[in-house]
Amino acid sequence: MTERAILVLDAGTTSTRAMLYAPDGERIATAQRDLTQYYPQPGRVEHDADEIWDRTLECARQLVSEAGGPDRIVAIGITNQRETVVAWDRRTGKPLTRAIVWQDRRTASQCAALREAGHEAFVQDRTGLILDPYFSATKMRWMLDEVPAVAQAGDALALGTVESWLLWKLTGGLHLTDASNASRTQLMALDGAGWDEELCALFGVPVAALPGITDNAGDFGTTLPDLLGGPVPIRGLAGDQQAATIGQGCLSPGAAKATLGTGAFILTPLGEALPRSRHRLLGTVLCQIGGRRLYALEGSIFVAGSLIQWLRDRMGMIDRAADTDAIARSVSDNGGVYMLPALAGLGAPHWRPDATARITGLTHATGRAHIVRAALESIAHQVHDLAGAFAADGAAWKSLRIDGGMSANDWIAQDMADMLDMVVDRPADVETTARGAAMLAAVGAGLFPDLDSAARMTSPSSRFVPAIEKHRRTERLTRWSDLLTEGR
Repeated sequence: MTERAILVLDAGTTSTRAMLYAPDGERIATAQRDLTQYYPQPGRVEHDADEIWDRTLECARQLVSEAGGPDRIVAIGITNQRETVVAWDRRTGKPLTRAIVWQDRRTASQCAALREAGHEAFVQDRTGLILDPYFSATKMRWMLDEVPAVAQAGDALALGTVESWLLWKLTGGLHLTDASNASRTQLMALDGAGWDEELCALFGVPVAALPGITDNAGDFGTTLPDLLGGPVPIRGLAGDQQAATIGQGCLSPGAAKATLGTGAFILTPLGEALPRSRHRLLGTVLCQIGGRRLYALEGSIFVAGSLIQWLRDRMGMIDRAADTDAIARSVSDNGGVYMLPALAGLGAPHWRPDATARITGLTHATGRAHIVRAALESIAHQVHDLAGAFAADGAAWKSLRIDGGMSANDWIAQDMADMLDMVVDRPADVETTARGAAMLAAVGAGLFPDLDSAARMTSPSSRFVPAIEKHRRTERLTRWSDLLTEGR
C-alpha cells in the first residue's frame, strides 16, 4: 500500500467493524466482530458497552497491522448506531450499566406521559423529533431513575451515545459528540449550538454529564499511543444514517437514500433550511462542518434486517439471510400472505410503539416461501408509506439510492423499484456508512477542502427499473393499507 489509508470504525447494532479506505475511496480491507444482543424483557434491548469497545479495538488493531502500522493511517473516522445510550464513570472509564439500544421500548410510558402533559409540540418544534422511546433522552432518564450506580455517580457520571463512548476510550477522556448524533437525543435544538437547558430540564438529564457538541469533521484528538502502536488522529464523527447519506453522495435536496440494515432509514437533504414536518417525519442534522449546519428529513423503519434475523434465529424458516432472494423467487407471488413487521412497534410515518407484528392470509396452500416473500415485501411497503409522507412535506424524492446489508439482495432492490414506481440505484459497495465516515475524516484531515470534493470517493452503482404491472402494484398496496388499518 503506497498511500496512507483512512481507518473507519463502524459500531453498528449487530456487529462492529473496522474498514480501511484509500483516499480515492477504494475499500482496502475489513475486519468484523459480532455484538451480543441482550433481551432481558419484552421490548428491552441492551448491549455491553465494554464488549463494543473491546471488539472495536480488536478490529482496529487488526487493520492497523494490515496497513503496516499506525504511521500508515492518515486519520480515523467513527460512525455508530445512533440513539443508543452508554453511561460510564469518568474516574474509571467503566460502564455503569448495560447500554440501552435504539430499538429499546422501555420508556414508552414515559413518552406517553410527556405527550399527555402536552409537551410533544414543544419537543418537535425545538428538535424536529416526536416523543418516542427511540430517542436518547428518555433512555438517559430511565438510567438515572432505575440504576443506582448511575443515580449515585454524581460528578463522575458521563452520558453519551456510542461514538462518544468510543472517542472517550480511544483518547483517554475526551468527551465529545458530533452535531448529527446530538440531534438524535432530543436534548439539542436543531438551530442550537449546545445542549438546550429547557429540554434537559424537561427530560431530567444533567447537562454536566453530557459531552460537548462539535462538528462532524475536524480535530477530535489522537488515540492513546499504546492502543494502536502509536498515536493516530481522529478526524471524523457521524451517526450511521447521516454517514450513509454522505457516503452515497446525497448532498442536495431531492436526492434520497435508504439504508436497509437492522432497521431501514431514509434521509433526504434540505440544505440549510430547518426541517419542519407536518406528516410525522423527523428533522435531523445531516452534518456540520466549520460551524455550518446542513439538515435533512428522515423516516425511520424499526424492523428490516432484524426481520430476516427473526425468521432465521427465532422461527427457523431460513438458514442464511442470503437465501431469501432465491426463496422469494421460488413462488410467483405472496399467495395472499401479508406481514405487518411490527416486532418493535411501527416507526415513521405511523409511530405506533405498541403495535405488534401480524401475518394474514394463511391457508393450507401457504408455504414457507410465501411467508418469507411476504416478509421481504413488507420492506418496500413501508418505504412506499414514507415516500408519500416525504412528498406531502414538500420533499419528494427525485432519486433513490439504497445501501446497507439487505440492499445486496437483488429481489429486494427490484421490489422497491416496483412498489415506488421509481428507478433505484445501488452502489457497487453497499457499505456507504463507513464510506461516509471516511469522507468526513478525509475532509477533517485536509485531504479534501469540502464534502462536495470528497464525493469522488463514492462508489459506482447499478440500476433497478420498475417492471411490475400497475394493477399488481395497486393490489399489493391496497392490501398493505388494509393490514395497517386492521392492526390498529
